Amino acid sequence: MKKLFMMLLPFTLGLVGSMSLSAQQTPLLDRDLFFGNPSISGGQLSPDGQWISFMKEYEGILNIWIKAFDEPFENARPLTDSKRPLYGYFWTDDSKYILYVKDKDGDENINVFAVDPKEKVAGGSLPESRNLTPLKDVTAQIYSVSINNPDMMMIGLNDRDKAWHDLYRLDISTGKLTLLYTNNDRITGYDFDWDDNLRLLYRTDEKGNTTILRYDKDQSLTPIYETSVTEQAGVSGWTEDNSKMYLVTNKGDLDLSTLYLMDPQTKELKLIESDPMGKVDFGGLAVDQRTRKIISTSYTDDKTRIYWKDKERESLYKFLQSKFPGREVGFQSATRDNKKFLIVTYGDKYAAESYFLNADTRELIFQYTPRPELKEVEQHLSSMTPVSYKSSDGLEIPAYLTIPKGSKGKNLPVVILVHGGPKGPRDYWGYNPQAQFLANRGYAVLQPNFRASGGYGKAFMNAGDLQWGLLMQDDITWGVKYLIKEGIADPKRVAIMGGSYGGYATLAGLVFTPDLYAAGVDIVGPSNLFTLLESVPAYWEAGRAFLYGMTGDPNTEEGKKRIHDASPLFHADKINKPLLIIQGANDPRVKQAEADQIVIALRDKGKEVSYILADDEGHGFAKPVNRMAMYSEVERFLAGILGGRYQKEMPEDVANRLKEITVDVSKVVYTPKEAVETATSLPAIKNNFKAGDTNYKVTVEVQGQTIPMTMTRTVAQNGSNWSVTEKSASPMGESTQVMEYSEALNPVKMMVEQMGQSIEINYEANKATMSMMGQQMEIPMEGAYMSDGPGLDILLCGLPMEAGYNVVFLAPDMNTMKAKQLSYTVIGNEKVGDKTFVKAELVNVDNSNDKTTYWLDASTGMAYKTEQVLPAMGNAKLTMIRE
Repeated sequence: MKKLFMMLLPFTLGLVGSMSLSAQQTPLLDRDLFFGNPSISGGQLSPDGQWISFMKEYEGILNIWIKAFDEPFENARPLTDSKRPLYGYFWTDDSKYILYVKDKDGDENINVFAVDPKEKVAGGSLPESRNLTPLKDVTAQIYSVSINNPDMMMIGLNDRDKAWHDLYRLDISTGKLTLLYTNNDRITGYDFDWDDNLRLLYRTDEKGNTTILRYDKDQSLTPIYETSVTEQAGVSGWTEDNSKMYLVTNKGDLDLSTLYLMDPQTKELKLIESDPMGKVDFGGLAVDQRTRKIISTSYTDDKTRIYWKDKERESLYKFLQSKFPGREVGFQSATRDNKKFLIVTYGDKYAAESYFLNADTRELIFQYTPRPELKEVEQHLSSMTPVSYKSSDGLEIPAYLTIPKGSKGKNLPVVILVHGGPKGPRDYWGYNPQAQFLANRGYAVLQPNFRASGGYGKAFMNAGDLQWGLLMQDDITWGVKYLIKEGIADPKRVAIMGGSYGGYATLAGLVFTPDLYAAGVDIVGPSNLFTLLESVPAYWEAGRAFLYGMTGDPNTEEGKKRIHDASPLFHADKINKPLLIIQGANDPRVKQAEADQIVIALRDKGKEVSYILADDEGHGFAKPVNRMAMYSEVERFLAGILGGRYQKEMPEDVANRLKEITVDVSKVVYTPKEAVETATSLPAIKNNFKAGDTNYKVTVEVQGQTIPMTMTRTVAQNGSNWSVTEKSASPMGESTQVMEYSEALNPVKMMVEQMGQSIEINYEANKATMSMMGQQMEIPMEGAYMSDGPGLDILLCGLPMEAGYNVVFLAPDMNTMKAKQLSYTVIGNEKVGDKTFVKAELVNVDNSNDKTTYWLDASTGMAYKTEQVLPAMGNAKLTMIRE
């Protein structure tokens, strides 16, 4: 433990500007107390009660540790040595494995790992962590973890199609993956009952409307409930006999989301409960996994209210409240029999503490304090108070206000701290490290839950649609006016700060209300809504209409104008106050280009802008050294403008890291992606089709394995048309693709039979129509297009074969159900063995990893060899050689 006097830095250290005497009497607390790694956190009892696992620093990063229940924490041993902070972990129900998820450097490509906590290792080595989803550029999703068969879980993988997750069964002990459902119909979620049966699927259409589908034993799908893009509905569990489901919805005339019981067969709905106070959305449903009965429901207004249905648990809760008056109490973890618990106590100005609770004897045993040094100085923390005020149109805006401890609460420098999202997330009452850190530096902190924040009803949430930079910004602006009117804020010393949408709101505040703020801190915020919408991750495809509903549709003139007007980048000349921009280079949501663009715009206009860019972070800073470096710069920046206090001293590693991630803005460059023109037509293609069979030796190399395959191609003439049939066989099964071409060698129709599913594509002059699972979808094809199905190499042999020849054409993409641009280039001659072939490449313009290389044989009019990279299979390489 660090010495207490090191935490209580002299109040004169780094003092900038004038502070009131009362504020100076509060010691300056080390930023490590707020943003450094906790000593211990995330404690969990194993389901059998024999072990306690928790997060603790290992080589600078929070990792999983374990100890026997009756051992002291000092005897714990590490289980993982991840170099990247984990997203979370949990035990399997048989206490055999601990599972955890993490990405690489913030790219949000998430894998699922398993570690055996009881594995015996020698010489201080750590147990093996097995990657159960060892695929690159994949975002694994966990849908269900079985308690009936603890070795089984249900997960989604977007390896085949980046936009959509297929459903797999995962056997934890072996890592075996079994495909259960191929997602070719825009499925966004899967729901299982108590007995691990797949019962429901969620499908979202191009307009953002969602349909809940009943999945029957014959694998048929039946629509049972539908919501529009501005409504929400979801299932929170099943009744004891699995006959009915708990549905939370705000459909139709409902404003506040409400809990219903629904029969999936008859579609009958029965009202269970909505907020008894009629103020906020339904919050949460707690169900006992053993008895399958409801434990409680909850609602979060200024604070969370719990309504108990289980009298025994309610009695335990009231007992704990009596032991910890003035604090909130939460059940953090429990054994399988719900007899032993880890509980947590917390509050707005209190360091959290964890205790063991025996439900039968009501014995309480202290376990740990995540931040013991903070506990020793918590008397210097500030209260967080719920407040509200009216916006420009009279809408009531809830917020939280934190006033520096020891101050009189008048004429203070202020930081407006804006949360991300924007649609759905909100700020909550409780201990907030950012708010406490800023308050300790002398700032009042306002956290507004502006329109579009979640939990306050459908009308409040949807009131933010198309209001970026408009009424949503007014909700923040009028919060500043409220503080000025109340005498809390010094009008000349107000800054705005936030992450993600909060970063956007920071930029928008400096653009649209340039005289209101003295400075801004933008953390991973978008500056150009056009590039934001263009670069969202592929697996957000289902939410595209949802995004357009918030910002505007870039495919319409009205939408383009709305997006342009709301994008701070195009109004950068209006910014006249200092701005600090903080960005992660691997952010998949708000890409580095968002920060680069606004930095360049401000720099070139002579504006005051600073830039922090971490090469090993994504959407926010997760690594402690990066986080500490970031906040050291934030407090220095704010102190120099608002007159608050800041801590000059910092550890050597933090100081070095701050130097590394501080960008010289004079050297920032941004090269926008150049549009690639699609050919309006193709040259005449020489007909190289010849009836007959050709055999190919095929291999697929993926994740260090080589999978052998065979493929037979049959070319046949049907009247004036030609057909190419390719039948493949591998250990994974068989597939057949049939492509029909017209006499002019235009694509007519393609049929695909694979894994029991059929897909048909029909080609017309300016479109392709895809049919699957009883649905049809049109894909516009504006420009020259071909099919990249069977026989494409024969067509390519009919195009010019001179080195340097290039043409860009379209092809329908069965994965994304959109047109993709393919750039075809002849590289030149190359020898393979003792023969010379024409080497050519076909590359997806939007994804350079999606590439096929051909060695074309002019004498036969087809490829001798083909190598194809398959991004949908973790960049596997498929090689075909003609026999």
